[in-house]
Amino acid sequence: MSEIDDQAASGEAASLAPRAPAAVPRVLALANQKGGVGKTTTAINLGTALAAIGETVLIIDLDPQGNASTGLGIERRDRRMSTYDVMCGEVSLRQAALPTAVPRLHIAPSTMDLSGLELELATARDRAYRLRDAVRRLNGDSSLARNESLEFTYVLIDCPPSLNLITVNAMAAANAILVPLQCEFFALEGLSQLLKTVEQVRQTLNPGLSIHGVVLTMFDARNNLSNQVVEDVRQFMGEKVYETIIPRNVRVSEAPSYGKPVLLYDLKCVGSQAYLRLASEIIQRERNLRAATAL
Repeated sequence: MSEIDDQAASGEAASLAPRAPAAVPRVLALANQKGGVGKTTTAINLGTALAAIGETVLIIDLDPQGNASTGLGIERRDRRMSTYDVMCGEVSLRQAALPTAVPRLHIAPSTMDLSGLELELATARDRAYRLRDAVRRLNGDSSLARNESLEFTYVLIDCPPSLNLITVNAMAAANAILVPLQCEFFALEGLSQLLKTVEQVRQTLNPGLSIHGVVLTMFDARNNLSNQVVEDVRQFMGEKVYETIIPRNVRVSEAPSYGKPVLLYDLKCVGSQAYLRLASEIIQRERNLRAATAL
């Protein structure tokens, strides 16, 4: 994680940059260096659930595979401006943001160009803060008339399945990390590595970073291993683990192929209901955090 150490010296000066006068949205990064744990599915459906209860949400797709973009029905030919362009400083986040079929939910799409970003930014002094600075300008930027009346209240960052410069950018930009964790044998091993990275980012780049919570995904009640993983993770992480558990559900797996969140594809399925409960739980935690801060 040399990106973290290299940025520590310049972090103090960068953190003194003035904020835009508009409100800065609440930023949650969905991160886990393991692939196939439900990061993208959780980002899409949590974003949809938050929008459904009145929040104005932007999903930032930072995975070069672009699955969050595809899962929200954004065709590759329509991704004329992407998160790669944002990270390179060519366009603003608001310029890259596209509306989705879900009211109040937008996405800044991804392209394969992101896979070469680390090499392109290798010598840039602000390379770990590119996304943070873009997010801070988000609500103060009226570059496009179709978006100028929007003020985003939540930003969800779908991170790639690795701990590279892109993920470091997401952590430097985030208020908190939301960790999707598959109910499988090596879950805790991967979680320990992620927590070490979060702590390193907190010490060097983003002192306010915290773990918002761990969401257990792909749970199969018939599988003894799944139940054991739930018990182990709750023992290890305590109250940081959300009460809501996302079950294995074929409707959740089918929905992305139709370019829809499962909440639009089949609202009544157990997967949709679980994501609605998760959104409610996250909102309640947010209220508790605000109340504690106000004291």
